[in-house]
Parts: sequence; C-alpha cells; structure tokens
Amino acid sequence: MRTISLKLTETLDEKIVEIARKKGIKKSQVIRDAVAAYVEKNKDLSAESCFSLAHDLLGSVEGPYDLSFNKKHMEDFGE
Repeated sequence: MRTISLKLTETLDEKIVEIARKKGIKKSQVIRDAVAAYVEKNKDLSAESCFSLAHDLLGSVEGPYDLSFNKKHMEDFGE
C-alpha cells in the first residue's frame, strides 16, 4: 500500500474518529473506504478517449472517408 499525507479540519477528524470507534476499525480504513466510495461514484469522470468523447458526432459530417490521408484531395488547395 502507498502512504499519503493530508490535512483535515478538526471537525472532520473528530467525525472520522467517531466513525472508526463505532465500527471498531482504524481511521485509515475509514478514509480508505470513503476515498474508494468517492472514486466509484465518480468513475465516469475519468479520462476518456477522443472517440468516446465525440462518438455522438460520428457520421454528422459528409465528405470523403480518406480526406485526412489521401493527397489527391490537396491538389488544388490554396489556389
């Protein structure tokens, strides 16, 4: 396991101590459980691919499929 350090308000620390005491576990376990629940709740916010971010735009533009790599489309460009 990795170790991290963080600062808590006295009020928050007291609440964590109380939860740990009632559950019979250590404060670090209370914090690990809380972080795990937060990460699970927000898993949709993790980094996505460009495709997954723009999948709804697929097919919304008309044109040749090879526009990005076929040099024939650049023959008259800039004239």
